[in-house]
Amino acid sequence: MGIDDEGRRFAPRDGSSDLVAVMTERRYSEEEVAAIFERAAEAQQTARRQLPQGEGMMLAELQEIGREVGIPPELVAQAARSMDQGGLAASRRFLGLQIGVGRTVDLDRRISEKEWERLVVDLRETFDARGTVRNDGSFRQWTNGNLQALLEPTETGHRLRLRTVKGDARGLMTAGLASLGVAAAMVIAFAVTGGLGDSLPGVGFLSAIGLGMFGIGAIRLPGWARLRRHQMEGIAARLVLAAQSEDPDDPPAKTS
Repeated sequence: MGIDDEGRRFAPRDGSSDLVAVMTERRYSEEEVAAIFERAAEAQQTARRQLPQGEGMMLAELQEIGREVGIPPELVAQAARSMDQGGLAASRRFLGLQIGVGRTVDLDRRISEKEWERLVVDLRETFDARGTVRNDGSFRQWTNGNLQALLEPTETGHRLRLRTVKGDARGLMTAGLASLGVAAAMVIAFAVTGGLGDSLPGVGFLSAIGLGMFGIGAIRLPGWARLRRHQMEGIAARLVLAAQSEDPDDPPAKTS
């Protein structure tokens, strides 16, 4: 180990272990810190791109990676199961904004009458709405406005579909766009007839109304979508957990 002209430690050229020791003791400037993390992030992105698209990784491979960074394999398996329990997410968009949220859960057996009743209770408590229960042959549903929970038979059991749409936001944005369209048409019409100057206050007022309506409808969508996704994930996970622990010999949900 030596000292350079600036008083910093350096390692002999033939001592790789000493070089590592020097690196661990060295203090890096702000510019060096930014450069180090930038290179580390680039290396991480490169490693991700090396994973063949569409092939993914097996649970054992994920557990091996977790073991290398100190995560127990059983926790990795538990996290993987939670991904399966959440079902498949779906969404609807309007002008690039998410106005609809959905989730589909496939169960490997038919749920019992008690499970359906508990599911209805869970829906009411989660969404704070009484809703309406309806039976249609082997199909069952709970609805509250645009919010729907549909239970459908499959070859192996039941499928639960949860879905909802933020209808009022879509209506506000549509009305806002319509107001902007009318304002644009007025500008063109008055420009042709030569009365554009006198019409500017009215056109500006109409445009402001349109922008305001569109903004009010759009600004609430991200928070609403996050909340509904979280609620549906919880309902799906609780239903799957109940289906795994419930006695499969219980009578299935009644049909009428």
